[in-house]
Amino acid sequence: MSFLSIGDMAQLFQLRQHNAGLKSLATTLTAELTSGQKHDTGTAVRGDFTALAGVERSLTTLAAYATATAEAGQLAATQQVALAAIGTMLAEAGPTLLSAATSSSPTMVSATTADARQKLRAVIAALNTNTAGRYAFAGDATDTRPLAPAEALLGAIGTAVAAETTASGIIAALDAWFDAPAGVGGFLDTAYGGGAPLAPFAVASGESVELGTTAAAPEVRNMLKGLALAALVAQGALAGDAAGRAARTRAAGERVLTATGSVTALAARIGSAEAGVADAATRNTAEGAALEMARAGMTAADPYDTATALQAVQAQLETLYTLTARLSNLKLTDYLR
Repeated sequence: MSFLSIGDMAQLFQLRQHNAGLKSLATTLTAELTSGQKHDTGTAVRGDFTALAGVERSLTTLAAYATATAEAGQLAATQQVALAAIGTMLAEAGPTLLSAATSSSPTMVSATTADARQKLRAVIAALNTNTAGRYAFAGDATDTRPLAPAEALLGAIGTAVAAETTASGIIAALDAWFDAPAGVGGFLDTAYGGGAPLAPFAVASGESVELGTTAAAPEVRNMLKGLALAALVAQGALAGDAAGRAARTRAAGERVLTATGSVTALAARIGSAEAGVADAATRNTAEGAALEMARAGMTAADPYDTATALQAVQAQLETLYTLTARLSNLKLTDYLR
């Protein structure tokens, strides 16, 4: 009977090789059982990465959309809060200014216009709202305060209307200053420090929302016109001309009332965009969950099969240790008679 044998050193090397292989396999199976994912992705997809690459690309795109929807949602919410506060102040100021102008009482005119001047400061503060390091109404110049302080605004307006001596002339000069295009020293050059409206936010595939409202929007300027007109009266414009002061107060009240409706419409438009952002975020989350499940289906390790294989490897290791122990105790004298 013939047989082949190997030397002791070769046998030791072979046993170590088997031991290292089994330990490596046990480590791999343990990691798969813990993570739920196959260690060898190529084997899991049978060498065809096309579908998996498509899923990964879609998940990366959705992650970018998640960032965009988070930023857009925060911006829309901030603008809504500011416009709600402004709308409340305008709703209070408009009727009060008209009532004071109708009464022709200099005391009431002075009191209500002084209150309008305070509201102008509060409105400008609301438009200068900063959240998470960015100004909500500054357009693409998010790091710049959009409006100058109320005192600076009124000072610039006072200079623009200084030559006028009648209520109608002052109103016309104030309108011209607010409506002047950039480059001629009006509102856009003197009081507005923001930038152009923000580009639409891409919140889903083929879907975007516009949140480009700035402190230079027509609705905002019309609102500021009314409050600024009343503030000029409070600062003593047309002093001694009770009829002229009452006329300017009435014009201010009418403008504020008109602006109240415009601000409400603006808030509704932003609210619609905010709802669109929320809907897109919900759809993206659902799509992401479906893609995660699809990816798991491609690369997931079956827990039962993995656990069974791990138990088999453990049994092989135990057998190997037993054999190694027995072989190491073999002695020639035990077999000599």
